[in-house]
Amino acid sequence: MVKKRVPEWLNSSLWSSTPSPSLDDDRVQPYTSKPTATTTITSSSSTSDYEPPSMVDPPIPVPPPKPTREDKPPPQPQSTDSLPDHEDKNNTTPSPEDISRQAQLLVELSRKTINLRELRRIASQGIPDGAGIRSTVWKLLLGYLPPDRGLWSSELAKKRSQYKHFKDELLMNPSEITRKMDNCTNCDTDESKGQSKGLLSRSEITHGEHPLSLGQSSVWNQFFQDTEIIEQIDRDVKRTHPDLHFFSGDSSDAKSNQDALKNILIVFAKLNPGIRYVQGMNELLAPLFYVFKTDPNEEDAASAEADTFFCFVELLSGFRDHFCQQLDNSVVGIRSTITKLSQLLKEHDEELWRHLEITTKVNPQFYAFRWITLLLTQEFNFADSLHIWDTLLSDPEGPQETLLRVCCAMLILIRRRLLAGDFTSNLKLLQNYPPTNIRHLLYVANKLRVQSPG
Repeated sequence: MVKKRVPEWLNSSLWSSTPSPSLDDDRVQPYTSKPTATTTITSSSSTSDYEPPSMVDPPIPVPPPKPTREDKPPPQPQSTDSLPDHEDKNNTTPSPEDISRQAQLLVELSRKTINLRELRRIASQGIPDGAGIRSTVWKLLLGYLPPDRGLWSSELAKKRSQYKHFKDELLMNPSEITRKMDNCTNCDTDESKGQSKGLLSRSEITHGEHPLSLGQSSVWNQFFQDTEIIEQIDRDVKRTHPDLHFFSGDSSDAKSNQDALKNILIVFAKLNPGIRYVQGMNELLAPLFYVFKTDPNEEDAASAEADTFFCFVELLSGFRDHFCQQLDNSVVGIRSTITKLSQLLKEHDEELWRHLEITTKVNPQFYAFRWITLLLTQEFNFADSLHIWDTLLSDPEGPQETLLRVCCAMLILIRRRLLAGDFTSNLKLLQNYPPTNIRHLLYVANKLRVQSPG
């Protein structure tokens, strides 16, 4: 059997340019909390086979200003002087490519009707951090905003009102439900009963409204069933990106952001009883909420919770089968998706595939489960994750195919070390992916799209 050689473009000198300087230690750091997958994650200080000079983390993205409404001029890049405290105010000078791409995105967003095909093409190369438009671009890519800018205001008002209704109905505890039901009853009875202020006498409390009722229709029975999920959500949200002050700490902003994440996950769980809540959903929610909450447009930032909820639903619609345990072994389940990744690697680098799965017997589920279900949010630092998501969300057929190509590229970029490793060293390396050049990674992934294996 003839072994396939690694193509020459993989080691192109195009990627030898000097990377941007690193962030200070008190800014965004790689997220190192334990994953939700069943495998054990250990630390590693190893680096990628691809070693650009002094490769470091890119700067934290500047929050996006809202692009045009009908009566507003196109957005301008935001001054770093007005950034929130958690943002990096020492961003390096953008590259000519970033400046060009920023200008193209601003032109597209200024059109009366957005050309989504062109927007996807530009955004797939990465949304410049300094452009201040990632929030709006993501909402368009996820279908939350319609292409017609004239409809934005009415659509946003409708969705935000709908989310408020969901919260009013689904986050109400049984005592409030009982009181509300009683108040409605009092409206149709004499005024004397209206003085009860929602407090029912023992004779007026029906069996279904009693806290000890086990009936399926009992609001209290449902409340107690929900309590376990709510407690799990609370624990997971508190562990979300502990190194980012935006999500953790004792500040009022951090607590408010945690509350918003909890509200979204609880509402989602109650509206989707077939899936409810699965550990790891908080990690998929975090990038969306961060991007929308740091939008400099105050109105949009204030409605970040509602906007994030609907975009989270849309994002998860393409991956919901991965979170349904009953479908794990089906053609749409997580195991089937992991098998597709294995086949993709075999097509493009059979030597590496054979060494991993046959020689060293590293089952791809040991590392790819977390890569796929969490959309790589735990493999790279937060800023890099946002750039990867720019590319994932730009795929018109959904993020999954692009995600699999990125995962395959991750394996190819460290092939030399994997081929030299045994089961233990390879598993440790794959469960703690080394720092790498994200632009190069996405370039390789795109090459896998256009390169026909042969």
